[in-house]
Amino acid sequence: MQAEQITDPVAHHAEGPVWSPRWGGLRWVDMVAGDVLSLAPDGSVARRHVGTVVAALRPRTRGGAVLALERGFALEDADGTVTPLRDLWSGPVRMNEGGCDPDGRFWCGSMAYDQGEGAASLYRLDPDGSTSVQLTGVTISNGLEWSPDGALAYYNDTQTGRVDVFDYDRESGLTGRRPFVQVGDGGHPDGLTVDAEGGVWTAIFDQGVVHRYDRAGRLDEVVEVDARQVTACTFGGPALDELYVTTSREGLEEGDDPLAGSLFRVSPGVRGLPVREFTG
Repeated sequence: MQAEQITDPVAHHAEGPVWSPRWGGLRWVDMVAGDVLSLAPDGSVARRHVGTVVAALRPRTRGGAVLALERGFALEDADGTVTPLRDLWSGPVRMNEGGCDPDGRFWCGSMAYDQGEGAASLYRLDPDGSTSVQLTGVTISNGLEWSPDGALAYYNDTQTGRVDVFDYDRESGLTGRRPFVQVGDGGHPDGLTVDAEGGVWTAIFDQGVVHRYDRAGRLDEVVEVDARQVTACTFGGPALDELYVTTSREGLEEGDDPLAGSLFRVSPGVRGLPVREFTG
């Protein structure tokens, strides 16, 4: 399948697309600019600055959003007011990608600015505002999403070249980590999402594609994107039957990969899952 470009190159490093009817459609981030972008029905893009870095966001059940900023979390109220929570660390490490679990808790992983091996962690923000470290020794913490029944969680530490899978329950969190699929040809899996059939869709950075793996880990679909640095994907549209794909021009020379930073879309013939919301 071939994805269609639907915006100009509006972002330097686009990531984390999320569709929510609560906020009227699609939002995503221009991460290192610290901006949240939103797509209007007419195809125009609005931009709002929220911090030095904004890495990921999810809707809150009470309205507004939960955000991952450079070194911690923030809460956005329904009126748009953003309240940063305390920094979780100091030093040259930033948040990178996250998502909400079936119990309404927000998870986000980090990465070192120099991509130092094992320098990052995966954190969890609970509805009462407490935070905890859930995984250490990570290099580039990326896509995280749960299966339709909530019993499994799929996760990318990009530098491993793998998509991993965990067992999940409320009390134990993520356990039993094991490889789900090894991406071939030196591919680096970035953001991911899961469809209503349990298929796992993951962006393959620097290869201009999104892969779909079935529940057994077999590659059964490839979406081609006219920008190499594909960063993340999510299902959206009123019927959740459109796949939105973000791209980046981080590290590129002027004129190289001219569509990088654009948003793309494809109708893949399968529906996604409604976004899981933060209950805090």
